[in-house]
Amino acid sequence: MQYENIFFDLDHTLWDLETNSRETLTELIIEHKLLEIGVNSPDDFIRAYHRINDRMWDEYRKGLIDKEKLRYARFLEAMQIFGINDKELAEQFGADYVKRGPLKKNLFPHTIEVLSYLQNKYSLHIITNGFEEVQHIKLTHSGLSPFFKHIITSEAAGYKKPDIRIFDYALGTTKASATSSLMIGDNMETDIVGARDSGINQVFFNPNEIKHDEEITHEITSLNQLFEIL
Repeated sequence: MQYENIFFDLDHTLWDLETNSRETLTELIIEHKLLEIGVNSPDDFIRAYHRINDRMWDEYRKGLIDKEKLRYARFLEAMQIFGINDKELAEQFGADYVKRGPLKKNLFPHTIEVLSYLQNKYSLHIITNGFEEVQHIKLTHSGLSPFFKHIITSEAAGYKKPDIRIFDYALGTTKASATSSLMIGDNMETDIVGARDSGINQVFFNPNEIKHDEEITHEITSLNQLFEIL
């Protein structure tokens, strides 16, 4: 297959959200003195937060909660597990997290190496459900911005992955055809099935080797396996 346009997801695919989030949360837990008012350890809080955050992001993707509620409610609910029922603190914690987290620079192994290779052969773009302003900061501070011609966010498109309309929007914005495009991402539902339903071939980035029974174009466990495909 001869591709012309390669679309990447950002979080959990290139930008190591889990590592960057853990670093940021640990710093903020200490700065906001959560260990002095009920939290047992940073690890306990981070585990609770990630469970809640995953659920609330799913609710956000489905339109059940808005961006502003997501930003503080995930922290408030995590704090409440440890007996801290302070909305003002949760709002400040959430604001600090959104401000500091995107400045982190941890990427998945081989990210720069792979992008450096691909940019000489294809037009590279991002499709992300992340917040508009936050994703651009991440790309700039991690050194990824120069590799990509277009950054497609769900906020700009008006639709969230896996809605095929965000993929149609991305194709229109980049003047790409579905048949000459490829989507690379870590989330089976939002990235892979969404792209597949839009007629775009896919690469499932699956470093944790999650079991599935979906019919997909390609699957990799490390980004450097893209050299074999592209």
